[in-house]
Amino acid sequence: MTSATRQTKIRKPAAVTTETRILALDAGNYDLKFWDGEAHPKAIRSVRFQLPQGRDAVRYTEASPLIELPDGTRYHFGAQAYKYRRQQQTVIENKVELSRLHLYACMEPWEGNTEFALDIYASTPEPAKNEDAIRQQLLGMHEFKRNGLEYRVLVERVEVEREGMGAYHYAQRLGLIPDTGYTIVVDIGGGTWLTRLVDAEGDVIDENVMDRGGAYELATSISFDRRLTNALGTTADPSLIMDGFRTGHIYADTELTWQPWLEEHLDSWFKGIFQTIKAQYTPYMARVTRFLVTGGSSHLISERLAGRKLFAVMTDPQFANVRGLFPVVNGAQLCMTTK
Repeated sequence: MTSATRQTKIRKPAAVTTETRILALDAGNYDLKFWDGEAHPKAIRSVRFQLPQGRDAVRYTEASPLIELPDGTRYHFGAQAYKYRRQQQTVIENKVELSRLHLYACMEPWEGNTEFALDIYASTPEPAKNEDAIRQQLLGMHEFKRNGLEYRVLVERVEVEREGMGAYHYAQRLGLIPDTGYTIVVDIGGGTWLTRLVDAEGDVIDENVMDRGGAYELATSISFDRRLTNALGTTADPSLIMDGFRTGHIYADTELTWQPWLEEHLDSWFKGIFQTIKAQYTPYMARVTRFLVTGGSSHLISERLAGRKLFAVMTDPQFANVRGLFPVVNGAQLCMTTK
């Protein structure tokens, strides 16, 4: 028996649990973030490869899971997807249409069980436009295989929040939001960036969602820079540059870096975001008492905002939204409910 054959052998699920699991899910363009209220939230790189029939998968892990649907279609998610050719990047797709697949990728066993009921707390940039589609994909019974385990999951409830508001609620619990005045939430992600103008009661009174303009736009700008492409001897992949934003600004497995001239690209990207914010919220600026900067790409500008009185930059911003999505009851985070 080959190692590939051993890898795809189906393992039987454990006994069925009688409790309802709770999962906060922030399926971003760069990372799929998820949290069950225990330990630290987790992330899976939001890139995938659909395996042709007859093709063996490379090694799968919890951070790079292999999903198989009832019709035999297989998808490999995460960093391992880069080992295949022509992987698919969520950042240039419609992530709402991928909601079901993204859930499966994030569905780790729960206390040894792979058959359970589930409540989901999710977010999307524009709930008014996409909430119904997300609910339709996620509610109901789901049967699939993940990393060789058979899952049978009944999603009983789906709550959809505005993306970025999870981070706002989490920041409130950390004491970062003033008791008076308005807060502008600036959520800078991989594919998009957005703002919410929130009053002291937590009501969103204005907002703006930019379909593009997140870190992928910055990465695309860098990918066309001749200083990088000439050194590579070929074109640069913006997705690999995005990965490099978190690994010392190094391109893939090379020693090439854009760090010495990053500021040239970062400056116009940063100004483009905050000039747009200023133009939209000028009538409210006198009442703004906090800019809350969050999102998985906000680390790129955190140094520029350090020491500015009105600004609070979330620590561990990649997971701030998913932490805030997880339900809180009487000031304590709820971990599970009993059916």
